[in-house]
Amino acid sequence: MIRINVTSVMVDDQDKALKFYTEKLGFIKKTEVPVGEHKWLTVVSPAEQNGVELLLEPMGFEPAQTFQKALKEAGIPYTSFAVDDVDSEYERLKALGVEFSMEPTTMGPVKLIVFDDTCGNNIQLTQEL
Repeated sequence: MIRINVTSVMVDDQDKALKFYTEKLGFIKKTEVPVGEHKWLTVVSPAEQNGVELLLEPMGFEPAQTFQKALKEAGIPYTSFAVDDVDSEYERLKALGVEFSMEPTTMGPVKLIVFDDTCGNNIQLTQEL
């Protein structure tokens, strides 16, 4: 059986990303291993500390930078995370200064928000209705 162990989000600055993903989103740092000029840097959900790790992937590959920029400019989220209550997360993150490109919006069976992660990405949070 195949399972997801690590997934990644490309970031323009790993230290800035770690601060945002832990201090604003509430993830916990799981792994930090130096790898040349960058790090193998992962965070996890506090609810699933032995679950899927999110790798804060450095943007060292120029085509990846082009891809990230194109997604951002088109308003397309790079990835999506699940929450129990989009409205409360929206209010919590807004109070922390997070900038949104989409306020709570219902689309079919989900309610979602989209925000800027300050590291080059739009991120979506979804709540199943």
